[in-house]
Amino acid sequence: MGKRQTAEQFRARLGLLQAQSGLTQSGFAQAIGIDRSALSQLASGLNPRLPRAETLLALAQRFQVSTDWLLGLTEDSGILTQALNAVETEQALDDRNRTAMERWHHEASGQKVRYVPAQLPDLMRTPAVIEFQAQSSAQERRRLQAQTERRLHFSRMPDSDIELCMPVQTLEGFAMGLGAWSGLSIRDRREQLEHIAATLDELYPAFRMYLFDARKHFAPPMTVFGYQQAAIYAGEIYLLVRTRQLVHDLAQTFDAKIRHAEIHAHQAASWVRALPLHPR
Repeated sequence: MGKRQTAEQFRARLGLLQAQSGLTQSGFAQAIGIDRSALSQLASGLNPRLPRAETLLALAQRFQVSTDWLLGLTEDSGILTQALNAVETEQALDDRNRTAMERWHHEASGQKVRYVPAQLPDLMRTPAVIEFQAQSSAQERRRLQAQTERRLHFSRMPDSDIELCMPVQTLEGFAMGLGAWSGLSIRDRREQLEHIAATLDELYPAFRMYLFDARKHFAPPMTVFGYQQAAIYAGEIYLLVRTRQLVHDLAQTFDAKIRHAEIHAHQAASWVRALPLHPR
């Protein structure tokens, strides 16, 4: 096979991957570490060209295909059928001081994000709640504050599409000052709930919160980025899943919770504001 034929095969398979990914052109380019203009040149049929070696490897790794398949040397894509052994810790910071979760949000720009928080939604924490969670650690307080600000920034981006689903009992327990929130003043809890409601009003409909009954249903803390990858929260680490079928299954599990929601997105802000507080 000549260079031109190889380039044409690569262009066809590049287009297939982009179509299957559900990413915008900018998001796809960002996912493999090139700019949009470079992607346009690779995808153009006017002057077929081969990618640089690092771009080829980035494509193979990101979408779990073989380089031989990308170049048309085999019909076997090499897509893995088992879950990848990929675990990243929340504390793993990159050179821009972002946590792993924040990097994944950045990489998922333009995709629908499904989110089940472990406690309160990160992007809606007030300074008082951050101070309470940081337990007098100035370094941890700064980290949580920066994380909250960046997550809120992602949620305000024009192409943001986020669904959050969590148990009604999580917010009811917070309002009552139960469990981990024992010791947080009623004033701080009231302020936090109003902040959640105001944020929901601001971001709706691009950001939608649904609440289900934990006595009837369960969902692990997780974030599903489109149909490309999912991160399951397991305490100090995230279990990162990239296998397409497993990601699809997690997305379906999430969607089932929305179908069984007790409180729907258009009701969420009013419901939060009406939560009774206990003066603990």
